[in-house]
Amino acid sequence: MKILKKAITLNVGLVLMGSAVFAQDLNDAKKAIDAEQYQKASSVLKSLVSSKASDGNNYYNLGLVYLKTGYIDSARAVFTKGVTADPKNNLNLIGLGEADMLSNNPTSAKTNFDKAVALAPKDYKTYLYIGKAYLAQDKPSDDVSKPDFTNALANITKADELDSKDKDAEVFLALGDAYALQKKNSEALGPYMRVSDVDPNNRRAKTQIGKMYKESRAFPEGEKELQDVIAADANYGPAYRELGELYLQWSSFGTDKEKATKAIENYKKYMDLTDKSLESQLRYAQFLFYAKDFKTLEQVATSLQVPANDPKGIVVSRLKGWAAYENKNYPQALTYMTEFFAKEKDKSKILGNDYLYLGKSQLQAGQDSLAVMNIIEAAKIDSTNADALAEAGLSLMKAKKYAKSAEIFQMAIKYNPNGKGSLTNYYYLGQTRFYEAYIAQKEKKPFNTAALVEADSALSHLNKVSPDFALGYFTRGRIANLIDDKTNPKGTGIPYFEKYVSLVKPEEVASNKTNLSESYNNIGAWYSDKDKAKAIDAFTKSLALDPADTYAAARLKELQSPAPAPKAKAKGK
Repeated sequence: MKILKKAITLNVGLVLMGSAVFAQDLNDAKKAIDAEQYQKASSVLKSLVSSKASDGNNYYNLGLVYLKTGYIDSARAVFTKGVTADPKNNLNLIGLGEADMLSNNPTSAKTNFDKAVALAPKDYKTYLYIGKAYLAQDKPSDDVSKPDFTNALANITKADELDSKDKDAEVFLALGDAYALQKKNSEALGPYMRVSDVDPNNRRAKTQIGKMYKESRAFPEGEKELQDVIAADANYGPAYRELGELYLQWSSFGTDKEKATKAIENYKKYMDLTDKSLESQLRYAQFLFYAKDFKTLEQVATSLQVPANDPKGIVVSRLKGWAAYENKNYPQALTYMTEFFAKEKDKSKILGNDYLYLGKSQLQAGQDSLAVMNIIEAAKIDSTNADALAEAGLSLMKAKKYAKSAEIFQMAIKYNPNGKGSLTNYYYLGQTRFYEAYIAQKEKKPFNTAALVEADSALSHLNKVSPDFALGYFTRGRIANLIDDKTNPKGTGIPYFEKYVSLVKPEEVASNKTNLSESYNNIGAWYSDKDKAKAIDAFTKSLALDPADTYAAARLKELQSPAPAPKAKAKGK
């Protein structure tokens, strides 16, 4: 009996020795999968499937590569072959279940998982891989499949219980993933830290810790974790990806040029070390947009090769449009953005920037009504796009479309009442309403008094929140002049003109000559029959600014001339 036992032990040892040689190849494939080098992993695994056709582990890992690269049908075919080739190995049944989960068929997934459990109910790996399958989710751009965290945690916890000696770091890694994917970073940190205790060479757990620091905006701590990974393994691509993402977020999406440049450098390094999947290239293009490297973005987006009918082609059209506009290729931008909207049928996937760039491109093409409509949509989605409304308003104002321009500034105020640039929106609303009414008056047409009153209210608000905004008083004075009683003027604009001239600093006089001269002329005219000295002072200052001003010269001459002698009364009268 002892001899038999020894023989069995020897045979097992031989099997294990043979497996060790083979396992090295399989381990290489697994490392490549973890490093997101899917082409390399696929090549190794296809060779293993061919040379070791009866080992289900090879089929399972090859199927995982297909799942991770989005080829669910190919994965399912490989898993099915694996079940046939190695019917006692339950991994391919789990693989089929994972494919079902990604196809949004949890019922079929449960059937396959139950079959896998029946084959090895006491093996912790059964529950570990089922748990990981429940965590599986499709690409971030696809909303079809979502992780089933309840079943994932139940199975991973079961695996942890069965692996009572904590020999497998993969259990802790899966447990950390289950929490991290739910954004429960505090719960994820413990399992991730346990990974290095079991497997000091594991790179992914430390990379995930760096990622969690980034998500918590603890950027220096995250940077250190990720740089430690790279120092230990300079070829571990995912660490560069997460470091790129960290620098991008740290740069506040491109405002810090140094960090934005580091973001691009690290993400490019990640792509160089991996397979340059279409997803990673699209993300790289987004990096370029946020870093404001629009020239490179247009080159990259234009060079992307997307298969026909691939939904990612819609994203490429979007990026081409954004880049073309920023590079002032306005007709091309309009073409790309029109193409994007024709392709994207799901309105929930349309971003504020999409409406923004379509609207701005239309504005450049003179399609004012369509442009404004789309820019308003952009502002509804993201109030920061109200800046574009102001830009549209200015464009229309330069084109002397004052009524339309005023409407746009009203909307800009509505969507951005107190944010960046909001004060100038109040000013431009007043200015455009003044021009609209002034031209109407010049053409002897009635003007919209109610609109002028509304504009005065906007300027009144500007006076309150920014009492040193000089031009606000000047425009308010102009509006007051327009609506003043022409037969019995009240001089309601004079206090605003006086306030304006008092606020203009000496160094600002040269750039404000025209407005100052107009203000002094209004002040002088009002005081001509009330306070001669004030009137003379005002017209003198106006002429000093503009010696060619004939109105000021004539009025000054009139005020400074001796008063005519009174006529003598005729006798007998």
